[in-house]
Amino acid sequence: MSPERARGSTLITGIGLLCTEAEIGDIEDAAIVLEGDRIAWVGRAQDAPVADGRVDVEGRCVIPGFVDSHAHLVFAGERSEEFAARMAGERYSAGGIASTVTATRGATDDQLRHNVASLVRELHGNGCTTVEIKTGYGLTVADEQRAAEIAAEFTPEATFLGAHVVPTEFAEDPAGYVDLVTGPMLEACAPHSRWIDVFCDRGAFDADQARAIISAGQAKGLAVRLHANQLQHGPGVQVAVEVGAASADHCTYLDDADIDALANSETVATLLPGAEFSTRSPYPDARRLLDAGVRVALATDCNPGTSFTTSMPLCIALAVREMHMTPREALTAATTGGAAALRRDDVGRVEVGARGDLLVLDAPNPIFLAYRPGVDVIRQVWRNGSLLMEKGRRDGCGNER
Repeated sequence: MSPERARGSTLITGIGLLCTEAEIGDIEDAAIVLEGDRIAWVGRAQDAPVADGRVDVEGRCVIPGFVDSHAHLVFAGERSEEFAARMAGERYSAGGIASTVTATRGATDDQLRHNVASLVRELHGNGCTTVEIKTGYGLTVADEQRAAEIAAEFTPEATFLGAHVVPTEFAEDPAGYVDLVTGPMLEACAPHSRWIDVFCDRGAFDADQARAIISAGQAKGLAVRLHANQLQHGPGVQVAVEVGAASADHCTYLDDADIDALANSETVATLLPGAEFSTRSPYPDARRLLDAGVRVALATDCNPGTSFTTSMPLCIALAVREMHMTPREALTAATTGGAAALRRDDVGRVEVGARGDLLVLDAPNPIFLAYRPGVDVIRQVWRNGSLLMEKGRRDGCGNER
């Protein structure tokens, strides 16, 4: 783009290091022009075009907004006592979901909506400018439908997860519940969803049940993602690759055949280290996946039972420390990796035509996301080409606002 004045544009300059996560690579002494909700120009500051507005970030590092491709936000209640029990040595199983189902069914629409809004604000504040939201804590037709409707109010990446677990009222008739999920529940939720998901693991759904649910969702035009191989080794990853899922999520227990299948497919392995942190389970072997050529994403898995965090920086730090990813590999997994898991090419990168989602760090480079664990190094969050929030500014009395 030539250095001509763009209408309604903003020049972000003074960027010490720009990590584009795009083919153009990193740029020192960089600048970006935003126009509308898109990136209109990227390059060296000395070559920047004139724009209508100008923001100087004073030598800070700029990275793309994070893409959180796995979050369970439509719920009520909390499970802190369950967390404490696990920390005291009790083993995690999928059965704890039932308590959240009870609380969610008893909540009003406004209560659920308020909780989602609060968690989305937290995710934005932690740099997640694109967020996927699942249903899965209603497990009746009416409750899953309202969960899908509420999720769709906050993101186009709404996922129907009626196949989270078999609810207690169907404990003696799991086939009947699969019929409900693939019939009336799917009919009610598909109009509000882009994705269908299945928890294919111990205590949830087997491979044949997963295939039946996925097939029904695909017939309704829904794309596929899958909870796979979290609690034990099983068929989940193979099913995900077989059906062309965009993402196989968790991937904690994998064998060589699973890794080969992922490496030879378009299915992204989405790793959720917050879940391992919260359940004291083994962390996925990200190094093994990356060395095999598997595309990897990181996501928060925000949910009330097994990963009650909205912090992608925490997940990045855990991925570096516990899963042997380099800081740059973790950043890539949290940006372009997450975008690939959502089959998006307009987010998770800084390049012309991409959505104007940027993070300004109070740091010289993105290594600080893992180097300073637990410290909020995100100074500004830009989303859709506008400044969504700025942290660390103080009023005349010295109070942070």
